[in-house]
Amino acid sequence: MTVDRYIRIFAGTFILLSLALGVAGSPIYVSGWWLAFTAFVGANLLQYGFTNVCPLGWILKKLGVPESKSGATCAS
Repeated sequence: MTVDRYIRIFAGTFILLSLALGVAGSPIYVSGWWLAFTAFVGANLLQYGFTNVCPLGWILKKLGVPESKSGATCAS
């Protein structure tokens, strides 16, 4: 897997988990303050889209995760 895929997986996981912990109707509800974490992840994704700067990306690159597969294309 590549850095971009890991970023998407981490962001999606954190958003779903923080929503589950922050929405009152959830069976694992803890506090509404978890929604602030959802907003933080969303804001980070937004700034990453504009600036292409992501702290998680830096960490993953230092851990040796490849940036992209050579010759790979996105088929939709």
